Amino acid sequence: MASILVVDDELSMREFLKILLEKEGYQVAVAPEATTALTLAEQQPFDLVISDIRMPGMSGLDLLAQLKQRKSEIGVIMITAFASPDDAVTAMKNGAFDYITKPFNVDEIKSVVRAVLKKKGKNGSPGVTGFPEIIGQSPEMMKIFDLITKIAPTPANVLIYGESGTGKELVAKAIHNRSRVAANPFVPITCSAIPESLLESELFGHIKGSFTGAIADKAGLFQQADGGTAFLDEIGELTPIIQTKLLRVLQEREFMPVGSTKNRQVNVRIIAATNRILEEEIISGKFREDLYYRLAVVPIRVPPLRERIGDVPLLVDHFLNKYSKLLGKEVQTISSYGMEVLMQYDFPGNVRELENIIERGVALESSNIILPESLILSLHRKEKKKPEAAAPGSPLFVAARDEDELYSLGLEEVLQRVEKEMILHALSKADNSKMRAADLLKLSFRSLRYKTKKHGID
Repeated sequence: MASILVVDDELSMREFLKILLEKEGYQVAVAPEATTALTLAEQQPFDLVISDIRMPGMSGLDLLAQLKQRKSEIGVIMITAFASPDDAVTAMKNGAFDYITKPFNVDEIKSVVRAVLKKKGKNGSPGVTGFPEIIGQSPEMMKIFDLITKIAPTPANVLIYGESGTGKELVAKAIHNRSRVAANPFVPITCSAIPESLLESELFGHIKGSFTGAIADKAGLFQQADGGTAFLDEIGELTPIIQTKLLRVLQEREFMPVGSTKNRQVNVRIIAATNRILEEEIISGKFREDLYYRLAVVPIRVPPLRERIGDVPLLVDHFLNKYSKLLGKEVQTISSYGMEVLMQYDFPGNVRELENIIERGVALESSNIILPESLILSLHRKEKKKPEAAAPGSPLFVAARDEDELYSLGLEEVLQRVEKEMILHALSKADNSKMRAADLLKLSFRSLRYKTKKHGID
């Protein structure tokens, strides 16, 4: 297991990081200042050093330079309560893997630590779930993993439901891969992607001459998946006629190809998925109730990414590795500011949207770290989440009130309202970026965080 050295002059921070990282399975040593840290680094090998920047005596940046001079291969993460662009640039140029501001998100520090150790070939992913198809360690996903383990060996049909982009097909593949028919075909089909006139043929096949263009017999989805698993995505798009024929497959284990007069037997497990609420479709008469109960022997809900936001750092690591290789780039990590942007976003497109964001970030970035400027989020959702700004041309509270009203409120109340309105205005002007808003307001990032929390600004 990887070994980590934590260097910080604050006892509470040293103890916090030691407990956090040991709980993750790492070996952790601590040092109250840089000189002690250098001595420890000479006495035993460390895979990673996490160091504060501002400390009595030797600074964290000087410690970084000394460590890299003596042991160039060692990984270093810099942390600070006093965010400075100059310090960040210096740290990254001198070989730091990342630069993180206090107070930091627990999932963020875990993610950065994993990324450093993964690069060094160490065990940077403690607590592996045994589900390589699906990235996630949140409680919500652990429940799904447990359910998959229980139902996979059975022949029960499964209905997977959840928003678009949550990974429903990955769950279906995980079930098939752990089933007793894992060696047999897994055949997916997206019902909404095929024209209605062709869907029956795609599902059940056809015989030569059954319609114009049918120049040869064709095996449909169920014939291809015989002995294995058929995955029907967007099942809610099926027409009433196709629903009736599918119900016969489920009940009688047989189907009739288009143009044929003979039924064919089939032994196939069906896993269906939908982003619709089928119970509402049943009430409106668009979906057969008997088909629903045949499909939903075991229902599984895949949560949207905003409900398992703790999995974002893991997913970011996975997509960074994937697209750095695919695009031939050396983008190794995402900045702490960039990670904060993602952790505060609600991902209307779920995991699929996050993957696209990281792919674009890797493609746009010219350095080895993704900065917030390279993260392109959903414009319509960003506009929806923008704080309400003051009236155009009057960003300050004072400009919108008469003198008598100001005096009736009192100086303290007016100052608090002015402060809040200026922060809202700066956030709006900075497109909701706290980092850029802090620059506009001539505040440190930490100070702005404190003030937004004090005023209840999300």
